[in-house]
Amino acid sequence: MADEISKASGASRRGHHFGRSSARDPANIIYEDEQCLAFHDISPQAPTHFLVIPKKPIVRLSEAEDSDESLLGHLMIVGKKCAANLGLTNGYRMVVNEGPEGGQSVYHVHLHVLGGRQLGWPPG
Repeated sequence: MADEISKASGASRRGHHFGRSSARDPANIIYEDEQCLAFHDISPQAPTHFLVIPKKPIVRLSEAEDSDESLLGHLMIVGKKCAANLGLTNGYRMVVNEGPEGGQSVYHVHLHVLGGRQLGWPPG
């Protein structure tokens, strides 16, 4: 987690994106439709850890438009379906990091879905 925070502290709006991520490896893709892509995280923080990203470029959640409401809800529904397909029957966590203090290191909105173990609270 400390690595993610240090990356977030140094990330710029153009500095980090999914260009080198596992999204480019078809073996890591869990789901894709016209609105989004879901794929396994390259640095998993739980036994099951995947990302759901919109195909529309939205830099930060705070910059999303009212017209993005349906798309952002779609990400959660896709996350729920993928979690079920991956066997997360005892629960999971969905997380969206916002800005440097929120741990955002990739400046393209993405939903983390984590599960497969007991997750602690509070996070971070």
